[in-house]
Amino acid sequence: MTTLTRARPTPGARRQSHVVADSMTMLRRNLLHIVRYPGLTIFTIGGPVVFLLLFVVVLGGTLGAGLPGVDPAGGREAYLAYVMPGILLITIAGTAGGAATTVSMDMTEGITARFRSMAISRAAVLAGHVLGNTIQAILAVALVLGVGWLIGFRPTAGPMEWLAAAGLITFISYAISWLGVAMGMQAKSVETASNLPLLLVLLPMLGSGFVPTESMPEWLQWFAEYQPFTPFIEALRGLLLGTPLNGYPALAIGWCIVITIIGYVWSMVIYERKSVR
Repeated sequence: MTTLTRARPTPGARRQSHVVADSMTMLRRNLLHIVRYPGLTIFTIGGPVVFLLLFVVVLGGTLGAGLPGVDPAGGREAYLAYVMPGILLITIAGTAGGAATTVSMDMTEGITARFRSMAISRAAVLAGHVLGNTIQAILAVALVLGVGWLIGFRPTAGPMEWLAAAGLITFISYAISWLGVAMGMQAKSVETASNLPLLLVLLPMLGSGFVPTESMPEWLQWFAEYQPFTPFIEALRGLLLGTPLNGYPALAIGWCIVITIIGYVWSMVIYERKSVR
């Protein structure tokens, strides 16, 4: 007679399950926080929409007429298509400020210290902030895209290109969220937590988000070409509008991996350092 025995999960599997369960608990907490305090979400969406309307409705006719190969009569529509990927990246970058603020609030109000004293995975505490902010960024991008559609943005992407663009937006949002969490943990107070992430909002403007990099001064072109937001923008522009990709998706994915690693290591080092105090 054979006896059936149930295989016991290995310690590694138990730890992994523990981290996933704790991360989902922290995610639910952060989603509830977003619902109860919608001000950050409104600000995250409102800023890019103002930029979009300013650059397209007010300045789009002139700026669009200066784009290579564009008929001056259709400059505003052409500039809307050109600038939309940059606006979407500003939207994602803007959510880093929200992530920094919320994690700084937890750090200064003692909530994180309480979590450290409980049987909760340390990585899960931060992962909850990251996953919640990633979802918020994706929703903000969808709403800004909706505003762009209302004022005439018409992408030429097919189903596969839309799927690839959605995956890229999700990966960028995840990477920027880790960086925002690390910046929030580095901040000395809640009031200053959103200062450092503001630098991320400037990067699309110092890349190819609003004008071609070829039109910039030579000393700025090098930075514009090799900073991470230019591959992000050009990859998204190629997927949505059919412009040449030129290897930008691979560069964008590579930058996402690098930013994720930097944000994760940076935030965990700070978390561990503060845990021993």
